Amino acid sequence: MTDWTAADLPSFAGRTVIVTGANSGLGEVTARELARVGATVIVAVRNVEKGRAAAAGMRGDVDVRKLDLQDLASVRAFADSVDAVDVLVNNAGIMAVPYAQTVDGFESQIGTNHLGHFALTNLLLPKITDRVVTVSSIMHLIGKISLKDLNWKARPYSAWLAYGQSKLANLLFTTELQRRLDAADSVVTAVAAHPGYSATNLQGHSEGKVSGTLLSLGNKLATNADFGARQTLFAASQLLPGDAFVGPKFGMAGPTGLSTRSPLARNARTARGLWDLSEQLTGTKFSI
Repeated sequence: MTDWTAADLPSFAGRTVIVTGANSGLGEVTARELARVGATVIVAVRNVEKGRAAAAGMRGDVDVRKLDLQDLASVRAFADSVDAVDVLVNNAGIMAVPYAQTVDGFESQIGTNHLGHFALTNLLLPKITDRVVTVSSIMHLIGKISLKDLNWKARPYSAWLAYGQSKLANLLFTTELQRRLDAADSVVTAVAAHPGYSATNLQGHSEGKVSGTLLSLGNKLATNADFGARQTLFAASQLLPGDAFVGPKFGMAGPTGLSTRSPLARNARTARGLWDLSEQLTGTKFSI
């Protein structure tokens, strides 16, 4: 564990980084700090106007592009627009929202938080030179993967359990991606990070008055977006082993370093099963 902060970022001059969901919250801070140290940052956002407004407050080379993770056609179009990238930061996400479906018929949280990023990563993988950083959450601890009903078509929908499933999927995705990268003798690494509990606009879209009240109270005790993004920036810039999981020492706060994950997040068989199912659902495959 260290007292590392964004002020300790090395130079990213000459490097290109994609940050999804970089128009606000953790993604905006991540993009801002990487641009500050010289990276060419591609701000990949669903709402281009909001992306441009966020980019206006960043110093450096920032390019705003359309990416809707709830639409696989948009994911493919975005991937086609990228020539080369050093670091991909899978940051965008939604949390504990009412039941909805993506354009392709996926439950919106697994569709946005996992399947959209799964497809994006596979499509970009031949162009990535350094690493893939995927933002998970301590809420993966409540998650359980249902390979038979990933999209909540048979189960009674729970906004929080669906969120937990999607964040657990982020970790299993990272594990299986790293296994495949190792098997291919690739120099690319896959790592994950979680912000602890940071007060961002993510909480403002959660389902129900009770959730909203609890989150509002929790936000009074939470760290800020700069602290949350610190974990992502550490994962994007420091020398780490493949499948590393970065987070605050005390779960919600504390110095940045390697974090622990649930036993379910260490299940290699589930990771492989989720990968196979995700390939079927998105029509994308490991491409190295």
